[in-house]
Amino acid sequence: MSGKVHIARRHDSALKHVTGQALYIDDMPEPPGTLHGALVLSRVACGKLVRLDSEAAKAMPGVVAVLGPQDIPGRNDIAAIGKNEPLFAVDRIEFAGQTLAMVVANSLDAARAAAARVIVEIEAEEPVLDIAAALARESYVQAPATILRGDPEAAMAAAPHRLTAEFSVGGQEHFYLESQIAFALPGEDGDITVHSSTQHPTEVQHVCARVLGCDFNQVTAVVRRLGGGFGGKESNASWVAAAAVVAANHTGRPVKLRLPREVDMVTTGKRHGFDYRYTVGFDDEGRVLALDAVLAADAGWSLDMTPGVVTRALTHTDNAYWIPHFRAVGYACRTNKQSNTAFRGFGGPQGVVVMEDALDRIAHHLGRDPVEVRALNFYAEGRDETPYGQTVDENHLERCWAEVKAGGEIERRRAEIDAFNAANPVLKRGLGLFPLKFGISFNLPHMNQAGALVHVYTDGSIRLNHGGTEMGQGLFIKVAQVVAEVFQVDVERIRPSATSTAEVPNTSPTAASTGSDLNGWAAWDAANTIRSRMVAFAAEHFGVAEADIAFADGTVRIAKPGSNQVLTFGELARLCWLGRVSLSATGYYKTPKIHWDPAAMHGRPFFYFSFGAAMAEVAIDTLTGESRVLRADLVQDCGESLNPAIDLGQIEGAFVQGQGWLTCEELWWDASGRLRTAGPSTYKIPGSRDVPPIFNVKLLENAPSREATIFRSKAVGEPPLMLATAVWTALKDAIGAVGGGKVAVRLDAPATPERVLAAVEQVRREARTAAP
Repeated sequence: MSGKVHIARRHDSALKHVTGQALYIDDMPEPPGTLHGALVLSRVACGKLVRLDSEAAKAMPGVVAVLGPQDIPGRNDIAAIGKNEPLFAVDRIEFAGQTLAMVVANSLDAARAAAARVIVEIEAEEPVLDIAAALARESYVQAPATILRGDPEAAMAAAPHRLTAEFSVGGQEHFYLESQIAFALPGEDGDITVHSSTQHPTEVQHVCARVLGCDFNQVTAVVRRLGGGFGGKESNASWVAAAAVVAANHTGRPVKLRLPREVDMVTTGKRHGFDYRYTVGFDDEGRVLALDAVLAADAGWSLDMTPGVVTRALTHTDNAYWIPHFRAVGYACRTNKQSNTAFRGFGGPQGVVVMEDALDRIAHHLGRDPVEVRALNFYAEGRDETPYGQTVDENHLERCWAEVKAGGEIERRRAEIDAFNAANPVLKRGLGLFPLKFGISFNLPHMNQAGALVHVYTDGSIRLNHGGTEMGQGLFIKVAQVVAEVFQVDVERIRPSATSTAEVPNTSPTAASTGSDLNGWAAWDAANTIRSRMVAFAAEHFGVAEADIAFADGTVRIAKPGSNQVLTFGELARLCWLGRVSLSATGYYKTPKIHWDPAAMHGRPFFYFSFGAAMAEVAIDTLTGESRVLRADLVQDCGESLNPAIDLGQIEGAFVQGQGWLTCEELWWDASGRLRTAGPSTYKIPGSRDVPPIFNVKLLENAPSREATIFRSKAVGEPPLMLATAVWTALKDAIGAVGGGKVAVRLDAPATPERVLAAVEQVRREARTAAP
């Protein structure tokens, strides 16, 4: 290759990030007359809104308006999917933190002070606050969904062995560094521009137009960069932007609405927590014959992204394993909590843990090595189908598994850990391995499309715009590398511009790990269109065949009999302009091959699978329940990486974020339904000291995608988060060592010190009971 793609390049904003020069929405200069918003929230989780009195707030200095549902000119509905999710509550209260009104004032302090003076009376009712209660009431936001293959009941009855178990995994706060923010600027003739920290500019455009009651073309959503998203700004950013545009429309002045961390956490959705029950049937070797599982998700109070999350959880319940008879039923439980939403992995992490728990129990039951039992059940290359009907092609499971075991020195370390545990009654260490098969594409086929706009200027510089948003993940530099490869110019000649619905319309969200896949191809299509025009013009202008035109190293070489002529790329661009050749083009891409029947839960929902494997070593203190991750070895399939430096950073960050989900990030609501872990003092995300001190990350080599992905690369955003499941497995291994490996371990996540200590005590009790 030429060196434009498949090489490590730093993030295009890296220096601006570390020097503070990168501009975020709250850094933008505020035009004269800018107003600031503050929200009025419910402190009750469920009930009837009886009274909202804003007179005292309106009389405070600097207050311009207090807005409620009566001030929305269009529809009071900010639902991403479905309907009836009000921007401002009308009569019903569905969760503590629900938005009731918004104060707009000349300063942020004045707005917040006035919001605190609004009088709210709510006739409280008993809330539903957990999955068990919702299941008992059959309280769902959608009908249960089922993936079924074969005859699980008959296979289970005939299986030599059967086990039944249950466990739970909690949700997770996105905790992006930049909290939700929008800045709305009204224009002429009812036009409005909204700068939004969103992963989905088109949804912001649509929701803002809905609440204003105007056409989409009157609203322009603009995004230069986000200070993190992780799925939390796919749908939740839309209602923040909608509140800002309602206020800008009402006052005729620019309005900025930014949410303080506590307000952000109590108003926005999280990763869905899940409860699990399953029965697994297996033979004497540990080969799985049947699985019958129930996955119950805490949807919160409304639909939001729950349908897609539940579907992806069900399609990943098999993870890396062939299961001939399979049933997984997904329940979307309605509770009086924040409406849960997209989060990195989008249900995949909640799906893969089922078989990992089952295989650990199978290995324990049979007295076999769980590493061997896992490998025994791997999908075979190109032969086995998933329970939803997709063949597992280009299967790198065996390679990833072998490489992580070899790099992690599994035999030596297993012996060392066993010896350590035998000699230490208080501290115990554990080793866990995890294989991954993760599908790449949006659940909904129509979302797998993208557009781009490329301009070549007559000096040879290039402007690039596409529908993806840059949230720190390196999308802009990757797509710029694609365009540089097409034109064979330095990537520094390419200037990515802010994502805007005015430049590329009808975009899909930057989510589902598809940012580079979709937008990279769309940009390639646009750039290749221009390149083809330039080649055709040059061939005619210089009297040569098109095959005699070559782009290389910022130049264009024209091969003529007896001599070669060389122009700079900019010189050819100017010649094309003089020859009246268009140097601007749009590009478009739609993912091929995918199809899905949501009723039958069958089809090919994914363009391809990404594979990986992880080994983690942990230590626990059996007196306090505290734990540490001592080492992690990861192997991730990225195809032929567009940018290995970016991908390695994504893998490291995803793993630590997944580690946080499974170990320390605990969401806690009190008995009244108020979220009490609403800031860094009470909600613990991993810090620098939680990163494994030995952290080995490797990209799987010589594994270009056989599918027509952009330059044979594969997605990297979500899959590595699931590799942290090895930490959870290792913790169970360490806890099991307390009972000499004789007792199966139930460990709910996050595995906080309290939960680890409770599991240790349970193992001790069961070990004493089992002792002869």
